[in-house]
Amino acid sequence: MPHFGIHPVVSGLSPCGVVPCWLTYAVFSLLLSAASGSVLTTTERAALAHEQFIESRRESLKKRVNPYIGPRKAQVVEELPGPWSPKRNPWHYTVRATIFWVGEKPSERNPTPNTASSWDPHWEERFGGYDHPRERRGFSPAAFEPKLNPFYIALPYNDLLRGREHRPEASEVIPWFWSSYRGPGVSVCHNRWVAIHRKGRVAYAQWKDVGPFAINDWPYVFLGKSPRANANQNAGIDISPAVRDFLRMRGNADVDWRFVEEYEVPPGPWGRWISSPATTALPETPLPPGG
Repeated sequence: MPHFGIHPVVSGLSPCGVVPCWLTYAVFSLLLSAASGSVLTTTERAALAHEQFIESRRESLKKRVNPYIGPRKAQVVEELPGPWSPKRNPWHYTVRATIFWVGEKPSERNPTPNTASSWDPHWEERFGGYDHPRERRGFSPAAFEPKLNPFYIALPYNDLLRGREHRPEASEVIPWFWSSYRGPGVSVCHNRWVAIHRKGRVAYAQWKDVGPFAINDWPYVFLGKSPRANANQNAGIDISPAVRDFLRMRGNADVDWRFVEEYEVPPGPWGRWISSPATTALPETPLPPGG
């Protein structure tokens, strides 16, 4: 079939500068083939189908207000999230509580001294001295007025690794992680408020240290599982002398506890250390069943 001497360079562009010359040449050949009644080759049929598809897309784009909008299934629909609300903090029932105090010296059962905490290397200094467990004046040590809250506890989870970054699971298991996040290396657990219940009395204390025994028992601390087995009757919380005395405990005993928001903390001997005291009366923290 004569091509009238027209043979565009295959690697070049068509006169329009958009369609490759091999495609222009193929389409031109198709038109000549159709005019002459010859049978199209496979390559020619593919080129014709491609040209028809391109033309249909051109026509479709002309009808769009915004030609860059994709098919409906490919479009991203932005929806505003619902109002944020923290997960409800459940009670941990019948947990063995042990007594610890600021400045406690290491012992066979407690090899770590409490002059520093997991989050405060100068805990005893900032507290004001040794929080003597027997020499007391009310809920404070007899020798001095504490500079920090004497109502404190320890739980077996540290959200920081070597004090530099958060544990990989921290953002997933700590309900308040993102609402309290202040950057890497800053604990979101330190100073968190906790309610501790025993025999109808509820004390409120701040999470100041990590223990007893474990440092990463997040299934117990945040999901309500049983504390990890340990040598001290599977103890799951350390409480200060002030908490012990408020709950009228003579030694280690079973308690119930749960996390609370600061606005839920009612007035009490711990009230001096509430940073944002409630201006209106709040309902008391509901006691566990049978409390």
